[in-house]
Amino acid sequence: MKNNNAVFETENVEEMEQKPDYKNELIKRIDTKTAVIGIIGLGYVGLPLALTFAEKDFNVIGFDIDEKKIPVLNSGRSYIKHISEDRIEKTVTSKKFKAVNNFSQLVSCDCIIVCVPTPLDEHREPDISYIKNSGKEIANFLRAGQLIVLESSTYPGTTEEILLPLFESSKLEVGKDFFLAFSPEREDPGNESYNTSNIPKIVGGVTPNCLETASKLYDSIVVQVVQVSSPRVAEAAKLLENIYRSVNIALVNELKMVFSRMNIDIWEVIEAAKTKPFGYQPFYPGPGLGGHCIPIDPFYLTWKAREYDINTKFIELAGEVNTYQPYYVVEKAIEALNKFNVPITQSKILILGVSYKKNIDDMRESPALKLIELFQEKAARVDYSDPFFPKLPPTRKYKFNLHSVQLNYESIQSYDLLLLVTDHDDFDYALLARSAKFIVDTRNAFNSRKISGNNILKI
Repeated sequence: MKNNNAVFETENVEEMEQKPDYKNELIKRIDTKTAVIGIIGLGYVGLPLALTFAEKDFNVIGFDIDEKKIPVLNSGRSYIKHISEDRIEKTVTSKKFKAVNNFSQLVSCDCIIVCVPTPLDEHREPDISYIKNSGKEIANFLRAGQLIVLESSTYPGTTEEILLPLFESSKLEVGKDFFLAFSPEREDPGNESYNTSNIPKIVGGVTPNCLETASKLYDSIVVQVVQVSSPRVAEAAKLLENIYRSVNIALVNELKMVFSRMNIDIWEVIEAAKTKPFGYQPFYPGPGLGGHCIPIDPFYLTWKAREYDINTKFIELAGEVNTYQPYYVVEKAIEALNKFNVPITQSKILILGVSYKKNIDDMRESPALKLIELFQEKAARVDYSDPFFPKLPPTRKYKFNLHSVQLNYESIQSYDLLLLVTDHDDFDYALLARSAKFIVDTRNAFNSRKISGNNILKI
């Protein structure tokens, strides 16, 4: 018996020695930059991430279901204004980056990063269909030794509750055969001070080995990796960042309406308050929330909180205040038109700017779209002008057949009211102030440029 046990133990040792050390093999490939990086989703998050890895000498394959993007990228062109064609052309020419829509090439990737949209559905509940579909594609081609990281903003638990079961169905073991983590995107389109490389990266792994491999991957391209104890913590951190902004923007939006009744300029109040060197951070009012994160992310948490019998009253109240802002703007516009005896049903209104923030070609969740809808419902004639959008592209919710109006004295004069929604630097504010019958400014754009006039109403 003793002899038989010795043989059995020897066989086990030999079997353990033969099992590949996937973690250290992958880390070695990352260290030597021989790891192939796959990026699923080549939008405002995925494309700059793919280019950053390629610029750090990794071979990158970008995956996208939009077939129109593939030839554009592979010819070195850009479809996002703040991402230069020079960056794309260099990485394509050096053969460090290519775009595909054939997901079977996932099998050749050592590290796969998911950067897909996470919108809300018509009931303002999370739509994680893009994450699920990406997960299914990965599961179809999953092999031992791969790292998968989810970057899409989502509710706490998504990585472990949605993706992990899909991958474990392959009989591979997480933390040993493959590695899974969450690392929230922190892109700020158009921000010239911060980019993918110099923004700290939060990483939460399903296991310690997952955390180590994901941290090693991001450490090769970013200034700092911030490790947290789990994917849930990383998912929650992303939501906190945007809920913090949503709540504070709601506060100043509510104060804007209160101070307006008191004949107090909210913008002047903010300028005064921000002179305090501690305990205060300025937030600014506007016509409504835009972008993918702030209008959407808070509702991912409120939805998940119901599973734990918690009503997130504070977050939902902030959402109500911010959602109301386009309606408030319409009310103010109607008041302004009434002073000139122009009924809203007979008015011509020009909206200035349809991007969700200035100087970018991104109109995701832009309040301008809701404003166009509200004015059209009131039978007003509505046009827009935006240097970044010659024609309004269709969105999931809106399909307007509108083209950007060229701004000159005659065209501006033809409108009863100009509504400044997005304060692009490309606008000629002096021309607008000189030519317009009346302007409603939701961004303090004219006053900040020291342009004033009786025809400008700041709200």
